[in-house]
Amino acid sequence: MKVAIVAISLSKGGAERSTALLSKMLVSKGIDVHLITLTDAVDYDFSGKLFNLGLFKSKNDTLLDKFSHLKRLKVYLEKNNFDFIIDNRTRGSAFKEFFYLNYIYNKQEVIYVVRSFHLANYFPKNKWIASQMIQRAAKVVGVSKAISEEVNQKFNTQKAVTIYNPLPEFEAVEIKEPEKPYILYLGRIEENVKNFTLLLNGYQMSKLSERGVVLKIYGDGQDKDALLKMIERMNLTSQVSVHPFTPDIYQVLKNALFLTLTSRYEGFPRVLLEALSVGTPVLSVDCKSGPNEIIIHEHNGLLIENFNEQALADAMNRFIFDESLYQKCKDNAIMSVAHLRQEQIAKQWVNLLSNAKTNN
Repeated sequence: MKVAIVAISLSKGGAERSTALLSKMLVSKGIDVHLITLTDAVDYDFSGKLFNLGLFKSKNDTLLDKFSHLKRLKVYLEKNNFDFIIDNRTRGSAFKEFFYLNYIYNKQEVIYVVRSFHLANYFPKNKWIASQMIQRAAKVVGVSKAISEEVNQKFNTQKAVTIYNPLPEFEAVEIKEPEKPYILYLGRIEENVKNFTLLLNGYQMSKLSERGVVLKIYGDGQDKDALLKMIERMNLTSQVSVHPFTPDIYQVLKNALFLTLTSRYEGFPRVLLEALSVGTPVLSVDCKSGPNEIIIHEHNGLLIENFNEQALADAMNRFIFDESLYQKCKDNAIMSVAHLRQEQIAKQWVNLLSNAKTNN
């Protein structure tokens, strides 16, 4: 079997890391995988053949340049005669998706992956185009049960199925003790999605700083400057630090007391899996979607009401002051995500590819 995985990039995000892992899983099962990136941003390890379209991108980026860029993609897809195209892009533009549907992907077997409960990121608001995408797709893969159920209900289909994101396989390194105990945020720095206002207010209201526990934020994004200003305005510069994105995150995760997630919405957040896989408990808001399919409250972490600063502060305090609860969650962390090992998820993908059908 020959498969193309199309992605914007392989850099700096959970969706991108999952895309790289997908290539590794499929190659391990004997599938001929071609990874196609639309931009020249490749940080994560992958398997298969890379076709980096970003290397051909014009600096001028005129409309004609964009068409030429996409024509190169179409030629590559036709030349290689793939059994399936697995589309991992965000797909919010009606015009662009109409073009992909009727030109780039014309007569191709396409599987759309949906990595966020905010479906407008993956299907245009234009209902006719979105419905056409669903109708022509071989399958739609939601990375959480809530996503696939929402797709099926919204578009009156049964094509959406659930395949969870797999666990990472970190290379264990020698762990150095941190200078100060810390809790961790890991991911993109985008306020309208990740809700740093909630995170910082919850931390400030908690008693963590009194116990010398700092907050470390790892990531990059469009709101990094705004985040730094917010930290300064709240007089938290000595307690909260911001660090650049790094793909080598094992030690940072392993040393954290716990990882926090305060997003307005998610898909099936990799950061929760990454933390639990190295034995670090997690504290997350119960946003749509993913956290309540990963966290068993008071077993491997704490799951709290979203947009509730006091609830966040109280949960942070519980993990610091209730030692038996914290140790219980820490002891259960690794086994709680054992069903998401790459071997198991790879089998689900192979089964899907072996049985996918299309209306084309």
